[in-house]
Amino acid sequence: MLALILIAGLWAGLQNALAGGGSFVTLPVLILSGMSPLAANITSTVAMFPGQVTSGLSGRKLVTGAGRLPFWALLLVSAVGGALGGLLLLHTPSDIFTRLVPWLVLFATTVFAWGSFFRKPGATSTQVGPVGAGVAQFFIAIYGGYFGGGIGFLMMAALTMAGLPTRNAGATKNALAGVMNAAAVVLFATSPEVHWQPALVLGAGAIAGGLVGSWALRRVNEKALRIAIVGIGICLTIGLFVKPL
Repeated sequence: MLALILIAGLWAGLQNALAGGGSFVTLPVLILSGMSPLAANITSTVAMFPGQVTSGLSGRKLVTGAGRLPFWALLLVSAVGGALGGLLLLHTPSDIFTRLVPWLVLFATTVFAWGSFFRKPGATSTQVGPVGAGVAQFFIAIYGGYFGGGIGFLMMAALTMAGLPTRNAGATKNALAGVMNAAAVVLFATSPEVHWQPALVLGAGAIAGGLVGSWALRRVNEKALRIAIVGIGICLTIGLFVKPL
């Protein structure tokens, strides 16, 4: 079972670095290992955190703010939102958020696809201003600290709508994911719901997968990257509607 968890970590780390949605790989595997959905959610968040930090640092040269919204502001709202989401997870059931996940991923994938392929050629104006980008990131961070599934797609959608190129949005998304989960991990670290042996194995795989994903993010053709992100989003959405977590 630990070998399967390691493979899941590799896959999830690679997927998170490129687009997001890695928790949709790790959660089913951890539940299959015998954990409750709540324990799997918390264990996955703790385990994936080192890989998110590694991916963020590896792609730091591509990290940027969203238009007139500086990167430090995005960091701040991500940390605060992630902490609020973590507190919510520790004190409320996750059923409502779990039911929302397929719709959130569908929405994020649709918005990203529209911004990437259907926006009028030559259009340079952004659809989301600095206030809108900050508010969107704050609520995404709350959701990320609470459940986290699909936050990569939501951030990619918000950041590209704020005017970031796909490659920069991917690197910025990786850095912000690490920040928002850092706040949640601090809360979860002492929780009895964390299963540390699987978490360590999953985390090791996620670090390796994240490094490979960060390398690919700087080298993959941008159009191919957009197509891959939309393809992953479509597959995840169909899978979640057919068999919700």
